[in-house]
Formats: sequence, C-alpha cells, structure tokens
Amino acid sequence: MNILIINSGSSSLKYQFFKMPEQKPLCAGIVERIGKENSFIRHKVQREGGEILTERQYFVKNHAEGLQYIVEVMTDSKTGVITSPDEIEAVGHRVVHGGEYFTEAAIITDEVKEKIRSLFSLAPLHNPVNYDCIEVAEKTFPNAKHVAVFDTAFHQSMPEYAFRYAIPEKYYSEMRIRAYGFHGTSHKFVTHQAIKWMQKPDAKIISIHLGNGCSITAVDAGKSVDTSMGFGPLSGLIMGTRSGDIDPSVILHLLRQERKTPDEMDVLLNKQSGLAGLTGHSDMRDVRKLLEMGNYEAELAADMFAYRIKKYIGSYAATLNGLDAIIFTAGVGENDPQMRERVCKDLEFIGLEIDFDKNRLKSDELREISKDGAKVKILVVPTNEELEIATQSYALLHEEPPCEQIELY
Repeated sequence: MNILIINSGSSSLKYQFFKMPEQKPLCAGIVERIGKENSFIRHKVQREGGEILTERQYFVKNHAEGLQYIVEVMTDSKTGVITSPDEIEAVGHRVVHGGEYFTEAAIITDEVKEKIRSLFSLAPLHNPVNYDCIEVAEKTFPNAKHVAVFDTAFHQSMPEYAFRYAIPEKYYSEMRIRAYGFHGTSHKFVTHQAIKWMQKPDAKIISIHLGNGCSITAVDAGKSVDTSMGFGPLSGLIMGTRSGDIDPSVILHLLRQERKTPDEMDVLLNKQSGLAGLTGHSDMRDVRKLLEMGNYEAELAADMFAYRIKKYIGSYAATLNGLDAIIFTAGVGENDPQMRERVCKDLEFIGLEIDFDKNRLKSDELREISKDGAKVKILVVPTNEELEIATQSYALLHEEPPCEQIELY
C-alpha cells in the first residue's frame, strides 16, 4: 500500500512516503518557513545508487501550497517516486490533540474532523493547522483513505488518579481540564521498539524524549501510565523555550506585580523560558558550545536540565514499582552523550550504570549504553514518528486491531 505521511507544524510540513509493509521510506522531506520569503523544500529520495538530495527555494504562502510542492517533487521525473497523486492509496496525518475522544488512530470522516475542530482551544497552535492540512490533502489525494494518528492517544491509558488535577470537579466534568500528555506517537514507537529488542512484553520502561520540546513517560507493559506534559505541552521537563514545571504562585505573582496579560504570560513561559531564558539559546548544540567555553549560565542550565529529568526518573521508578530500562530519544536524547551522562550520574542506587565508552559511540541504530550486567538497561532508541503513523494507518486500513500484548520478533 502506498502511504504518504504528513506531519504538519505551525510553519513546516514534514512528509515520508512508504510502500507498506516495507518500513523504509522511498522518499522523505520537509517544507520549512511556510509563510516567509525564505521558505524552501528539502527532498530526499532513495535510488539504487544511494540517496539523492534536492533543495529548492520558493515562497510558500501556506500549507496548501506546500503540499502542492510536495506533489511536484514526488512526481518529478528525476526526484519522483510516483507518476500521479492518484497512486497514493492512503494518507496518514499527525494530529496533536485527540482529547478523550481518541485512544487509537481513526479513519477520517466528517465526524472525526468535527471532533478535531472542537479541540482547537486545547491545541490552538497545532490542531487548526492539522485540520487545514487534512482538508487540503483530501482535495489533493481524493482517491486515498485518510487516517488521523493522535499525539495524545497513547496516554489515554493513564489511570484517572494520574491524569486528574486537584481542582473543583466541575472543571473536569464541564471543561475536560485534565492531563492529556503529548509526544505519544514518539513514546509509543520507541518503547515498543525497546520491548521487542529486550524480548520482554511486561517491561517497565521510562521513555525520555529530549528535543526542542521534552517529555518523559512511564510505560508499563507497553501502556503509558504517567507522563510529564499535562493539559498542554508546557509542564514537566525544561525545554528549548518552555519553562517546564513552575510554581503556579510565580505566575500569579507576575500577573499581579508586572500586570502581565494571559497572552504575555503565554509568550514568557512558552517562547522565552527554558534553555533560551537561562542562556539566550534554545538549541542544546549552542548551549554545548558555551559549555566548552566554560560559560557559567550554560553550566547551570545543563545541570538544571539534567536534574529535572533525574527527579522524574525517581518518581516514575516509584510509579512503576520497578524499572527494566530507560530510553533516550529525539534530537538531544539521541545525539548528546554528555547530557546522557549528566542524567545518569548518581543513579546507581536504582540500577542505572552508564558505560562511558559505549555512550560515546555514534550510531543510528537502537543500542544499549549501560554497563554489562547492570540491573537497568540504558537504551538509545532513534524515534520515527512518521513510521509509527504509517504502521498504525496500515494496520487500521487492513482491519488489524492493535494487539493487547506486543508481538516479539
């Protein structure tokens, strides 16, 4: 089955094309800086001789134009993998917020789209863009089945005592204010990869997704039981521009003392905090350069970043009543050995012992970086949200219900 995966952000459009059940994409790319003069498309296609990379600069006005450019490069005689959009049999869409409506992927119908629309207020930066891309893709690929895969779905297995907040009950019953969690597609992919690799269906795992956005999830036998992001993606770990956990009294204090509006507080906590607020740089690679220069603010930021993760590891080990493995994934998690070492330092008491030589080896494959014989495995698992969306879409369209127990190799 020819499946195109669309992963839309507020100003970007990532895509991969799979001929399922083969799991290696035939092409992949991204349209970046949508709505700006310097927007461009980067497209990679697999050929027998290797990989061909194409970069083209356009002014991409909106996501609809971005999708048209994707069709253009996918059908081009030199860079293409299909001859016509009609060859696309299915389109898998990443949708950030599924609320309590969706615990699994769903074939997109008018009813499903209406539910996505009803959740705009819970994910104002993402769900409207996801919805628009669905509408455009339905017109661009009218013969294809369209599937929505929700970032929040994996966390719908959390027990009520984990997802409820201690505020008056009416705010849950009337407004559905609760913890939903995010990065679920990534956490599901890497934990299921680890379970297969460990040959342990009942594994207790802590999955640590460290990118520009960061979250940590406790997974028991393949199911999410708690996660650091809550009602929105602001809580939990320190991130590139987000504060993570903060005493609500600080917010009230700033609202009163500096007379900030809710929108100004939103910008402060979501766009001006985290690593950016501490160092002036939101990218851990830039913070790393400052660390190498002996910069105090960068050292403090790195210590705070790791310390917050360590606190959650301890909390989630207690939640799980044991621990078989922790996983590092996403941009920082996969590529920053020094941060992995900071996080794992002084956690020997729960069985975490990192092997410094293994940790410094570079690889694009799932790998173990814990010491031989360590009680708890430390794994680096590359994430692939697009492959997870393709897998879920393919299974749904073939009417293959997800297994309660994870099948092993």
